[in-house]
Amino acid sequence: MQWISCNKIFAVIGGLLLVLVGCNALPSQSDSGAATAAQSAGATGQISFMVFGDPAEKAAYEALVTAFNVIHPQIAVELMHIPSQADYRQRLGADFVAGTPADVVLINYRRYAPFAAKGVLEPLGPYLDKSTLIKVEDFYAKAVEPYYWQGTLFCIPQNLSSLVVYYNQDLFDQAGVPYPSNDWTWAEFLEAAKAITQDTDSDGMTDIYGLGTDATIFRVAPFVWSNGGDLLNDPIKPTGLTLDEPATREALQWFIDLQVVHKVAPDAVQEQAEASESRFLNGRLGMFLNSRRGVPTYRTIEDFAWDVAPLPVGKVGPSTILHADAFCMAKATENKAAAWRFIEYANSVAGQTILAQSGRTVPSLKAVAESPVFLAPDLPPANNQGAFLDTIPYIRAVPIMDSWVDIEATMSEEFERAFHGDSTLDASIDAAVVRTLEFFR
Repeated sequence: MQWISCNKIFAVIGGLLLVLVGCNALPSQSDSGAATAAQSAGATGQISFMVFGDPAEKAAYEALVTAFNVIHPQIAVELMHIPSQADYRQRLGADFVAGTPADVVLINYRRYAPFAAKGVLEPLGPYLDKSTLIKVEDFYAKAVEPYYWQGTLFCIPQNLSSLVVYYNQDLFDQAGVPYPSNDWTWAEFLEAAKAITQDTDSDGMTDIYGLGTDATIFRVAPFVWSNGGDLLNDPIKPTGLTLDEPATREALQWFIDLQVVHKVAPDAVQEQAEASESRFLNGRLGMFLNSRRGVPTYRTIEDFAWDVAPLPVGKVGPSTILHADAFCMAKATENKAAAWRFIEYANSVAGQTILAQSGRTVPSLKAVAESPVFLAPDLPPANNQGAFLDTIPYIRAVPIMDSWVDIEATMSEEFERAFHGDSTLDASIDAAVVRTLEFFR
């Protein structure tokens, strides 16, 4: 089966962009062009906008800037694109330290707190309160709530995504395994992974793996929650880890055993030789855990059919973890009026429609997420409703702390050692508890 590539999608977007900005193809809302223009008196000049992502994501932001300039020709937006997330984060930190950040930047909810704590972000709550184009109630609360720092809304989220299972339907068919349901269990998940894992040429080496995943605490956290456990002793103001509690430890061990015992996931050597996402793209991986951001790339797949499913359900019910990025304004921005106009437009129905057409985002605006623009019945994945929208009530965010990045990174380092069999779970838990103590002080 062949799917339309993301390049073709953006060719269509480019040709229809000016029409989409003002036509009835958008979800219903008061005319965004007229409303924005009425609010933009005095907003002129130039602003910079820094983003990260692959070529398809860059194309979406270019389309966003172009559409904004149709309505606001008096505001020039300089798009600064850094492909690698790691490089982007490094650049973002360095620019804020130097006092030369871009006017508008994208920041993940797990990473904005240090900037808010240092006072280098402009609070956006007061701007949103005065907007006649967007209102806080237009957004899913699960996306907005994490961007409140000490009671003030600092950034406007463009998206929210749960962690989901991308799966190769052809490999499921070949293994004689039914496709995942929206309420499948851990046992069914493991059974599918085992059935798909194959040494196809009988040389003693696994050629097709059932599962691929980043070996991070962020990937395993929803499995812990679904088992009734937790990572921390307080989800709001934690003072330490609870990785050794029975329900937490059971979930961590179950996840580790996927690789160490059942061998359904690549070990460290195999993962280093070829990343799991590459294996999925090449048709040699049954399931891959990822957020929505992989969709533009996966839509380029032509050799097999694929879809998405929610995470399997554990003992206490469904659970998943929040992935969200937001538009933030630098405090040092000289042209705050123009920067807000761009942020406001980007998070209006018109702006989020453009980004949603890339496949990259689950829109944070209810009107766009629940429309054909996102549900896209003619494009994969087919199960957008079940995997992304129906799971919103079960999305959980990690704590908003200025030290969370360090806590998460430390836990992930220790978890990865256990996942690849270089440490026992008990040893990794003990090390994580000791190593993270300083970050809770």
